[in-house]
Amino acid sequence: MYMFIDLIFVFFFSLCMLYSLSKVAPALGLVDTPNLRKQHQGRIPLVGGISVSLALLTYFIHSPNILAHADLFVLCITVLVILGAIDDRFDMPVAPRLLVQAGITILVIANTHMQLDYVGNIFGFGDMHFGPLAPIITILAVIGAINAFNMVDGIDGLLGGLAIITFTGMAIVLNLHALHNLAFVCLVVVAALVPYVMFNLGILGHKRKVFMGDAGSMMIGFVVIWFLLTMTQPDASATMRPVTALWLIGLPLMDMTAIMFRRIKRGQSPFTPDRDHLHHICLNAGIGKTGTLFVICSLAAVFACFGIIGEYIMLPESIMFISFLFTFAVYTYALKKNWPHHIAQTVLNNSPSTLSSIRAVRSPSSTSSSSSVTDEVAKKG
Repeated sequence: MYMFIDLIFVFFFSLCMLYSLSKVAPALGLVDTPNLRKQHQGRIPLVGGISVSLALLTYFIHSPNILAHADLFVLCITVLVILGAIDDRFDMPVAPRLLVQAGITILVIANTHMQLDYVGNIFGFGDMHFGPLAPIITILAVIGAINAFNMVDGIDGLLGGLAIITFTGMAIVLNLHALHNLAFVCLVVVAALVPYVMFNLGILGHKRKVFMGDAGSMMIGFVVIWFLLTMTQPDASATMRPVTALWLIGLPLMDMTAIMFRRIKRGQSPFTPDRDHLHHICLNAGIGKTGTLFVICSLAAVFACFGIIGEYIMLPESIMFISFLFTFAVYTYALKKNWPHHIAQTVLNNSPSTLSSIRAVRSPSSTSSSSSVTDEVAKKG
């Protein structure tokens, strides 16, 4: 009962913060204006991340015993949110952001000894450890997770939706291992995110639309990697095999890796903004914003479900890892060959309206108009 009340409190606190901060955002300069890369209407408040973070910080400050190293966790989130808010306001260069993210990771390692060392039996030859390289790998993993969720924030509802899928997946795995308190913490994060998704999608009216901003995307990425390290590393009472973590954050990770490779191949910085993300490709294929949101979140949910099922039935780690690499290869090839466009056209060509047009063409009574209908079908293809 008390846990349910906590979820309700976090939900409404986040809701109130979103409403209040969206009013003062223009005065603080925390608004997003349209440009060649950002195609939206009007000046949208960039307070989603700050609001969600305040709800989470309030909860963890008042319930410090529910999470190990809660004081350090709160400190790291606070620093990242401040850094993100400054970036939202003044558009900081990449280097200072990466330095702060690396510094926070070093602080976590020094105070908790939590780092990415153990990766399991992913090749089938026994357990693997990074050993002396673990601190460096951990820094890269934290920076990667933070920026994976930062880069995926491109259309309404996408970042919130993917984050909810990831935290829900972690909660399910934790419940499978009877770690109900830590699973509940994941649900607390979900409860803080749901009001943001409602605002972001315009469910409460377009005039109340808000964006997450870098303050929120960096915070979400950090919370995800903190939980995953806690769940997968032996020194932190691991409850989940490391390979399962890949599937829980599979889509943001694949999108970030693929787009960085493409940028480097073009001779650009891997952090150069562009419109080559999966959501951009889907939009350019004519799928539409709602369809794109549904397709990407569904794909992420399928990945998460595969990871959860693999964890539950104890599918060999090598099979799960090879499957992940194969899926990533298919994902990269599909984007290279513009599969989203071809799939969208196939669906369009087989939609009920198109099929009825085709049947009309074949009907004897429609012989005289067959050419015009055929032209219409061809245009849709």
